[in-house]
Amino acid sequence: MKLYHVLRNVGKFRTVFDFGAREVAHWFPGHMAKGLKQMRASLKSVDCVIEIHDARIPFSGRNPAFQETLDVRPHLLILNKMDLSDLSNKQRILKKLEKNGVRNVLFTDCLKQRDDNIKKLVPLVVEIIESQPRFNRDENTNYCLMVIGVPNVGKSSLINSLRRTNLKKGRASRVGGEPGITKAVLTKIQVCERPIMHLLDTPGVLPPKIESVETGMKLALCGTILDHLVGEDIIADYLLYSLNRLGKFSYVEKYDLQEPSDDIQHVLKRIAVKLGKTQRVKAITGVGNITITVPNYTAAAYDFIRAFRKGELGQVMLD
Repeated sequence: MKLYHVLRNVGKFRTVFDFGAREVAHWFPGHMAKGLKQMRASLKSVDCVIEIHDARIPFSGRNPAFQETLDVRPHLLILNKMDLSDLSNKQRILKKLEKNGVRNVLFTDCLKQRDDNIKKLVPLVVEIIESQPRFNRDENTNYCLMVIGVPNVGKSSLINSLRRTNLKKGRASRVGGEPGITKAVLTKIQVCERPIMHLLDTPGVLPPKIESVETGMKLALCGTILDHLVGEDIIADYLLYSLNRLGKFSYVEKYDLQEPSDDIQHVLKRIAVKLGKTQRVKAITGVGNITITVPNYTAAAYDFIRAFRKGELGQVMLD
């Protein structure tokens, strides 16, 4: 990509995103409310709460409803999908989290076959638990952890990665690329032999009220809200705005654009043409009906979003 093309376009990029009159998509199905209730009921048997969140949005969308849960037990925050996140300002993130009262943070890539950070989790958790009173569980030598987080941030992948690392065993929990795979609090899953450690898997729970449309859009872009509830077209437009704002222009080369663009219709048209995503529609003209071929913008938007979620458009920090 020629640098002068980028420089020529920089002044034309949007500095704010126009959400119009859109409202935040509220997605709090019955299984989430039930799951939150079950989590609270299970707390007395839990030594440590592990909250897992997407490393691309370390602050946005962390469920404040969990705060009640976190205040009564030791807490470890795992920022997963670090391979997709731009961590060049990692110290700034850690300082801000510490200011918010979160001191124990671990970055992971749970889909990686051998993630060295996963090996640090058990010793870190033991250290955290033993540094605080265990209430009515002092005499128990086994450890029980609870994994919590918003949907589709990698809770099941974390459990499977821990089992693979510590027990040399395979999957114990379903993994899905869509929010809402884990529907209920499951039975204990063993993840370590020495010491004996079990995890309680839980359903992803979004806040009943997401704080702002911008936060909701970041959650949607990272796949924690079902796409159709927000709309692929608006998610794709917010993605384009975000990439341009951050100076991430790899989409230009990937989709054979001449230069960066702030026009989502133009970008989606190029994507549709490159991928052959077109559809034939009937058009009424003065001389009768004719069939014309038009770009399939929805299919193009879906491909654009999917490429971002797989890391094909570069590492991004949305917060």
